[in-house]
Amino acid sequence: MAMFGREKNGEGEEGEVTGPSPDLDWSHVLLGVGITTASHPMTYVKVLIQVGHEPIPPRATTNLFGRPILMLPGLLQYMGHIRKTDGFLGLYRGLLPRICTGIIGTSVNSRIMEHMKSSHPVDPIKDTDDLRTVAEKFVKTTSQETAARCLAVVVSQPFHVVTIRCMVQFIGRETAYSGPISAVSEIWNNEGISGFFSGLVPRLLGEVFTLWLCNILAHLINTYLLPNDESMTNVSEFKSYSQAITGFLANMVTYPFTLVANCMAVTGSGLAAGQHPHMPLYTDWNDCWKHLDRMGQLKRGSSLFWRQYPKRHYVLNKGGF
Repeated sequence: MAMFGREKNGEGEEGEVTGPSPDLDWSHVLLGVGITTASHPMTYVKVLIQVGHEPIPPRATTNLFGRPILMLPGLLQYMGHIRKTDGFLGLYRGLLPRICTGIIGTSVNSRIMEHMKSSHPVDPIKDTDDLRTVAEKFVKTTSQETAARCLAVVVSQPFHVVTIRCMVQFIGRETAYSGPISAVSEIWNNEGISGFFSGLVPRLLGEVFTLWLCNILAHLINTYLLPNDESMTNVSEFKSYSQAITGFLANMVTYPFTLVANCMAVTGSGLAAGQHPHMPLYTDWNDCWKHLDRMGQLKRGSSLFWRQYPKRHYVLNKGGF
């Protein structure tokens, strides 16, 4: 989930696992909006690839060992196709609801953490704490973060669904999700209230697993690999780097949940992208996961540059599957 703003621990040092600061820093929110805007074309391409849209045929080439392979178009070539079809502004399809998703998620997360820290404060982990105390503090703090993150995901999910569907309209050239009123009307009339929460379960699971895995790895690195001497000027910087690295690794591990969540936000929506031949009509997210796993596609969209045509056969046309 896009979360705007920098997370800090209770001691004001970036990179610890004692929880995000309850204060919402709007300067960082604005910075997040700017970064989101700049990176949106890349995210747009990733989403189209995730739902299986491959409008450009693969090309024959060879790998490093000289073996013949088929390569799918990379990020720049895919962006060029979108720009040729919709113009430069077409690369920013779905930007507004995506920004709304990030701002709402960040605001809710910040307010919930503020309430929890005031009503159920947890002391920072100290070097003098025994192993049991450290574990208890870690679990309590991460549990608070989990509760806040889950509520933020639930509240922002309708905007996330609109974002994904607005992007994949490119496939069928629809316009139903081009405006907020038409998007809400489309979902309400065709799917009811449940349509606003399509793909919620895998998205929630992905967020929870990512948070716990990231915090566990960061705690182990900061505790056992980095020096405890806070007087050293580089310690805080190293902890910041460790948080970024662990976040990257955790997101790699939990990527299939993101993929399945975005596919479930589209399937059965009435859009061309969510119907045959572009995408099977999944009964639930487990069905989607199993299908992608059988096709060897649980990492689809994770790479935007070196994209080898999958060895397992799937139909490749101007729609995808």
